[in-house]
Amino acid sequence: MFGLIGHLTSLEHAQSVAHQLGYPEYANQGLDFWCSAPPQIVDTIRVTSVTGQTIEGHYVESCFLPEMLATNRIKTAIRKILNAMAHAQKHGIDITALGGFSSIIFENFNLKQMPQVRNVKLEFERFTTGNTHTAYILCRQLELAAAQQGIDLTKATVAVCGATGDIGSAVCRWLNLRTDIADLLLIARNPDRLRCLQDELGRGKIMELEDALPLADIIVWVASMPKGVEIDPTTLKQPCLLIDGGYPKNLGMRIQHPGVQVLNGGIVEHSLDIDWRIMSIVNMDVPARQLFACFAESMLLEFEAWHTNFSWGRNQISVEKMDLIGQLSVKHGFRPLLA
Repeated sequence: MFGLIGHLTSLEHAQSVAHQLGYPEYANQGLDFWCSAPPQIVDTIRVTSVTGQTIEGHYVESCFLPEMLATNRIKTAIRKILNAMAHAQKHGIDITALGGFSSIIFENFNLKQMPQVRNVKLEFERFTTGNTHTAYILCRQLELAAAQQGIDLTKATVAVCGATGDIGSAVCRWLNLRTDIADLLLIARNPDRLRCLQDELGRGKIMELEDALPLADIIVWVASMPKGVEIDPTTLKQPCLLIDGGYPKNLGMRIQHPGVQVLNGGIVEHSLDIDWRIMSIVNMDVPARQLFACFAESMLLEFEAWHTNFSWGRNQISVEKMDLIGQLSVKHGFRPLLA
């Protein structure tokens, strides 16, 4: 059995969908209540591969909300993710994907040093961040959408915002080894990590965000949007392809210009309907078919009976592992979202 650990995008979102989740008593509660709310299994899922194989899984709502980080409730956020992992393990889930901020919190706060959750010792091989599949899908979206837009990659400048993160660094490795892009611009907050990535790749220009974006034909956004940062679409190249790999996805609403195509990055579409309701709650356009690539990774691992932490640790994603998960993605009927 596979599992998905997720969370809602805001307190307002959580309040609005509490009835759909089956917890109407949560609907009028504030942040303090959600800070104390335990994880819950709120959906049972059936997925059928194009090979004919069918698997079952559960969606675990962690009751984490991004406002917990914004209000400096770091210990609460950590507790939320660890409790959700313990909840999944106690219910016998063999491989669980950490969705959204779950994987970011796990990595940034080194939760592998906290394996004991009350009477449960976490078996980390039961969990995957899903980042390898996400990175693969982002790269395929870039290649396919560029072709649709008439952008010649051999002449294109690609800017990766969040280049030193787990997903961002994997995207940079793929671009370096699997494409012939003309220029690669590296954008991140930590200059030491940027220099290490540049040394590893043997290429890439380290630039500030405001200097890099006007030069880019393609922008891959896999960083959180800092407060106060606004992107003026009139300063971007025309045409420009912007792939929003963050969560929640909001660049499409913030950047609206006829010369800029904003693509929801890291989203896959399955060839067959999935029996679940959770994707309608997170506002997928076609909720029976579309889902986050990180969630799909746990499904792929369950289809193959690979109950292992396929994606784990910071900057450990190789192009070879992206190739492997990409082959499984195609085999079982997933494809990158392009519209």
